[in-house]
Amino acid sequence: MIHPLLPYGLAGVIWYQGEANAHQAAEYRTAFPLLINDWRKLWNRDDLPFYWVQLTAHYAKTSKPQTDSTWAALREAQNMTLALPFTGQAVILDLGETDDIHPTEKAPVGQRLAAIALAKTYGKPIPYQGPVFKSAHFVDGNAVLSFSDTAGGLSGKPLPEKYSLSKIPPKYETLVRNSPNSELEGFELAGKDGVWHWADARIEGLQIMVSSADVSSPSAVRYAWADNPTGNLWGKNGLPAGPFRTETPSETASGAIPER
Repeated sequence: MIHPLLPYGLAGVIWYQGEANAHQAAEYRTAFPLLINDWRKLWNRDDLPFYWVQLTAHYAKTSKPQTDSTWAALREAQNMTLALPFTGQAVILDLGETDDIHPTEKAPVGQRLAAIALAKTYGKPIPYQGPVFKSAHFVDGNAVLSFSDTAGGLSGKPLPEKYSLSKIPPKYETLVRNSPNSELEGFELAGKDGVWHWADARIEGLQIMVSSADVSSPSAVRYAWADNPTGNLWGKNGLPAGPFRTETPSETASGAIPER
């Protein structure tokens, strides 16, 4: 389908990922980079910019940590593809709708993609992504998380009282926080038993401290790991952090901690 386009030059590619691959996250880790590299080969441009939209939030919110989220696993596979040069990703978890697989708000999606293109392709000095998870270490029952792309600092964006089921027609539901006393929402901890618990998280400078009374010796952390997560970690530059987990992804791309 793209062969008729091959005689034409491209400034770059914008890719909006649909949900059809959600049950093939492990394969997607290979398939998506293959697609990008194949297109670059066809256009004879190793530096062809390729920017995409991460899978948004959808389906019902859950009151318990979700260990089988195929959508979270696919988002992780998209994150992995950022290892390719000349790539970028727009995070839009905050724009999803529970009952509408095609979210209504399109303008913010385009604005975030435009910021990536302006910064990475055209060299404009503007922010184009939120905080990116870099590393974690565990000490005294806490997980200490470090991030890159924190120019301006980390921020806990105020959460709304209600979240969107759909914008057209307008339907909303009361937002129930899983960690009501925490500065940051959406964090989970697990110990060696692999059982996940909601956790409290707070910002300390450019790091985040995560703890849970239910996990005395944590060994893994997750953030926004669900089909439709509630999370409020943003950069002060006005862009959201994407989901992540600290444990090594398994070959099946499930949400469980793999055996070591």
